[in-house]
This record gives sequence, structure tokens and C-alpha cells, in this order.
Amino acid sequence: MTEDDFRPGFHFTPARHWMNDPNGLVHHDGTWHLFFQHNPEANEFGHVSWGHASSPDLVHWTEHPVALRASESELIYSGSAVVDAHDTSGLGDGTTPPLVAVFTSVYADRQAQSLAHSLDGGATWTPYAGNPVLDRASTEFRDPKVFWHATGEDTGHWVMVAVEADQRLVLLHRSDDLRHWTLLSTFGPGTGPEDFWECPDLFALPVDGDPADRRWVLVVSVNPGGVAGGSGTRWFLGDFDGTTFTAADTAADAVDAPVRERRWLDWGHDHYAAVSYDNAPDDRRVTIGWMGNWAYAHDMPTTPWRGAMALPRELSLRTVEGAVTLVQRPVPELAVLEGTATAWAAYDLEGERTLPAGERYRLDVTFEHGDARDFGLDLCVGPGAATRLRYDPAAGLLSLDRTASGETAFSPAFAAVDTAPVALADGRLRLEVWVDRCSVEVFAQGGTACLTQLVLPDAAATGLACVSTGGTTRVVELSHTPLARAR
Repeated sequence: MTEDDFRPGFHFTPARHWMNDPNGLVHHDGTWHLFFQHNPEANEFGHVSWGHASSPDLVHWTEHPVALRASESELIYSGSAVVDAHDTSGLGDGTTPPLVAVFTSVYADRQAQSLAHSLDGGATWTPYAGNPVLDRASTEFRDPKVFWHATGEDTGHWVMVAVEADQRLVLLHRSDDLRHWTLLSTFGPGTGPEDFWECPDLFALPVDGDPADRRWVLVVSVNPGGVAGGSGTRWFLGDFDGTTFTAADTAADAVDAPVRERRWLDWGHDHYAAVSYDNAPDDRRVTIGWMGNWAYAHDMPTTPWRGAMALPRELSLRTVEGAVTLVQRPVPELAVLEGTATAWAAYDLEGERTLPAGERYRLDVTFEHGDARDFGLDLCVGPGAATRLRYDPAAGLLSLDRTASGETAFSPAFAAVDTAPVALADGRLRLEVWVDRCSVEVFAQGGTACLTQLVLPDAAATGLACVSTGGTTRVVELSHTPLARAR
């Protein structure tokens, strides 16, 4: 095997060394910026800095020099970036609105929030002389996500959501200038099995596209305590009145809800620390998550890099069977990777039917349940190996099984079967599956449930099959689209 055998073709990875959480997601002058937790000196967590990549289309990424570099006295933990269009911070030059990064400075005895600004589109950054700008004398106060908030007669102000991680507490602050902050309220504390809450985000979305009906979504990453094991990302539906976030009065939105009853951005092992873009055009809500899990991230057998980002996803709220739910879809810009699709006429499936595959493709399939015990797909099939995607109609569960997917022995936490609750719609299951050599991302029922897993198959494991066990399943629609490399 070569050192790049497990490098994906259309997911962002750094050229070298360690990467974890996405940071500072901001759209500016037609460019999507992706900053990220990065060790610029080694293939392991440490010397925590902000790496930087940019893209014109969320697909083709160019990596740049390190944006914010750690020093002997300060590590640069997660945070956000905003376009300070009105130069409220006073960090502009009178003609160019600054980009302002708000990040966690990690000192020997505490974590506090700091600023840096850029006047050249994010190429270079100047730390603020008055750092830190928000200090609670806490060792676990981190991950600021900042956005501009204006309603009614309020001309607008900045809101920050951050966490006291070990208290499982989200803190909301406000500022008029990004430099002076006042505490508004808190949300939590969580009382589940999590050790830490991290990487919060807060935003409003219209329900069913109705601008008059907007609900608020609070995203919180938890580690450990994720639904699949290790780290994971949950979300709450609710309301934000400018001061306080109030979760909806449902069982799923209770901070202490049982783990399987919570709302999860992704039910798989490998989607964490997802946050959304500031200043995205057309009021889009686009997120990127780290495709990894703290349970085994340090052990992943990749070199000279370690860490990948999941596909960018566009979020919306939709009413499904009377309940408002979050819908996640791969961004439409990914269509630029598409080759010529192959489609099949509907047919009845019993047993297994092989299909052409390859290393990188999207599969769109709609199954109609007949009398089969379970049905689904075998992905990344090779000698004695496969990643198995199955639907169990009796249990109402969609599972993604990587226990025999290829290389798994490097960590006892890696071999796993992840499950998501998914209901049939008129007896049908619609799946959109993205395979990129060493990853599988599944969007079920139009994106109302997602499963993401890293896999490490042999280079020859490129097979694909539709499977129906213990009876017949109708394959109503089926198409296979090869996908090009993005680099």
C-alpha cells in the first residue's frame, strides 16, 4: 500500500499532518473559507493552530499557509469567523471591512476568547492587542460561534454561543463591537453521560420554506456520549428571543433525554463538531463537520495526513408526519463531479444483484418493502469484506455495519454497527449513498436521517450489490453515478 491509499478523492484532507474540527467557516467575496484545527508539525494532535483552505465552490479546495499559529504560551482552539461589514470592531482600515476570527486561546491556566483580523481576504491575520476579550478564569471555556442578530427595532448586535465544556453548559453573550461582551443567558446543564459539550452553533431556519415561520436550532457536540459511541453531535429545536434559547417542549429536546431519543445530526460514528458558514449567499445554511471520532482518531492508519472533513451539507427544516425535523442534503455544487449515470428499470429483488461500482460514486435507490426480513446494499465489497447497509422493517432501523469492512484492528472502538431510526414512507425507503474510497455517507428519506462512517477497505474492494434477505424487495428506482476526484 502507498501512503495515500486511504486518502479520499472529494473530501477535504490536509496535504500533511493532523486535522480535526472545522473552524472559522465564512464566505467572503465569492470564496468559501475553511479553517480547521491543525498540527502543522506532526501527524498527531498537538501544537494546535488554525489551518486554512479555500474554495470557489465547496468542492475544489486549495490549502494555504497556517492562518493562526500556536506559540509556546498559547494554543489556538476552535472558533468562528465573521465579516464585520460595518466595522463595528474598529479593526478595519476605513475602506475594507475586516474579517474577524473569534477563537479560544488556551493558556497554561485557563481558556479565554480572543480576536484576530484580516484585511486581505483571510490570507494573513493580525492578533488583537487587547486579547483575550472574554475571560471567565475557566479551564474549559471555549469554542465561540459568533453571528449578527437583528430583529424589529434592534439595529443589530453580535451574539456569541460558547461552552463551559465540563459543565455541559452553553453560554450566550452579546457585543456591539466584538471586543466587549456581556453575558445574556445559559442553556443546560446537560445531565447525560457526556463528559463535555463542545462546538455550539445557533441559527434560525424557515419551516417548509415559509419565511414567516422560522425556528431556531442549537447544535452541540458531545464527547463522549455520542449515539454511536465516542463523540457525536446533537441538535435542539427551539426559540431564541435575543437573550435566551428555549428548547421546544418535546421529549427529544430535553437536555437529559435518553441517548437514543435525542436529535442527532448524524447517527454514525464519524461526523463531529459540525458548524455553519457565516455570510453564506442567499441565506443558505451550509455546514461542514469533521469526519472522525475521538474514540480512535489518534489511531487512524493514514500518513502523511490524519483527518478528513465530511461533505458540506445544506440544512433546512421540514414538517414530516406533523413534526418539524432537520433535513441535511449534500450541497448541489457537488454535481460538478458527476460522470455519466447508469439507471436501471424497476425490478423485484430476492437475494443479491451485483452492480458496477468503483472507488467513488453516488448511488440513488428507492426500495419498496415486500416480504423480506431485511434489505439494502453491500458497499466496498472485496474478498471476504464489505460494508453492509441494511434496513430492518420490523425494527424500523437503518444500519451501517463496518465490522468486516477491511482494516479495523488498529482500535477496538473502530469495528461497529451504527443504527438510525428511519420510518418507511408509503412502504418505501429512499437512500442517497456517497462512497469515496474510505468513507460512506448515507442520506435516508431525503436527508431526514444521516449515517457517516470511515472505512478502510483493501484497494480491490470496489464491489457493490443490492441485497434482499428472506424474501422479496422491489427496487423501484436505482441509479449509479461515478464521481471524479476533486483534487
